[in-house]
Amino acid sequence: MIRALAAIALGLVMAGPVQSQQPQDPTYKILDFKDLDGWDQDDHAAALEVFQNTCPDLDDPDWASLCAVAQNITSAKSFFELFFRPVLIEDGADGLFTGYFEPELDGATRPSDRYRYPVYRMPSEARRSTVWLSRREIETSEVMKGRGLEIAWVDDPVELFFLQIQGSGRIRLPNGKHIRVGYGGANGHPYRSVGVELIRRGIYSPHQVSAQVIKNWVRRNPVDGPELLHHNPSYVFFRTVNQVPAEKGPLGAMNRSITDMRSVAVDPGFTPLGAPVWVEKDGAIPLRRLMVAQDTGSAIKGAQRADIFFGTGDQAGRAAGKLKDPGRMMVLLPIQRAYALLPESQQ
Repeated sequence: MIRALAAIALGLVMAGPVQSQQPQDPTYKILDFKDLDGWDQDDHAAALEVFQNTCPDLDDPDWASLCAVAQNITSAKSFFELFFRPVLIEDGADGLFTGYFEPELDGATRPSDRYRYPVYRMPSEARRSTVWLSRREIETSEVMKGRGLEIAWVDDPVELFFLQIQGSGRIRLPNGKHIRVGYGGANGHPYRSVGVELIRRGIYSPHQVSAQVIKNWVRRNPVDGPELLHHNPSYVFFRTVNQVPAEKGPLGAMNRSITDMRSVAVDPGFTPLGAPVWVEKDGAIPLRRLMVAQDTGSAIKGAQRADIFFGTGDQAGRAAGKLKDPGRMMVLLPIQRAYALLPESQQ
């Protein structure tokens, strides 16, 4: 499962957390599909395929019934319009969309002059400890050596650092095959932002800091760069995720593969996992699209807060890292469930 879905976009490596308004009790407003900007132009069949991927895991009778119907329909658009109602759920905070992705690193199953940086499984003593060794101690001592804890070796320590922040990714082997890795535990130390540290040192101002800026600075500074990474004592260990084919997306919170530009991470306190959501993202590149809430993230909090999955690799990472846009999101709920949310005076 992707662990830190919004880590990069929300400032764990940037300038700090996104500020939001004080949350209020949620309000609910049922809309018509004609109220959804761009609804008629979307590829509803693509969204339906994503919905079908996780709806068998929805246990409530109304969802289970709709999932059964979804397996045998001729018009995806008619399916959503006939059985769902779009609900605008608000908690007083402005809408905010960010993006996340699955990193892809170059690596090998044996060390070499190129592939020198190990991706480790979690050692047993770390599992028994609330707080174990720091990043610096793990990387500069012999504590991990010779124990067979290496899943693979990669060629870039900076990308490995960001893989740990993201919590999952793929390792591309020289023969073209892949190893997918997921979060396997951590050393128990609190995360300390290297982006904030660069700002504190006066090297960059907050609006300049991004994941790519940090990577470039570390690579340009062979002494101070690795030292900056040690500023973050938190260290993440991995496990292999063999049940997911390489051509599919990583596992989301529903333990199913997620789909680029159709899966979104949400706050399950407001949006049920597995529900279709209509996204109206504004900004420089507006987006109007039906997606499915298949993931969560520790930083994704609020009724109008969402993280869009951009896919795997560097290109997806660059696009996801730039996204921080306003907008609104409507949850598509089964009709009876939607009307049950309204106060009695509105039913």
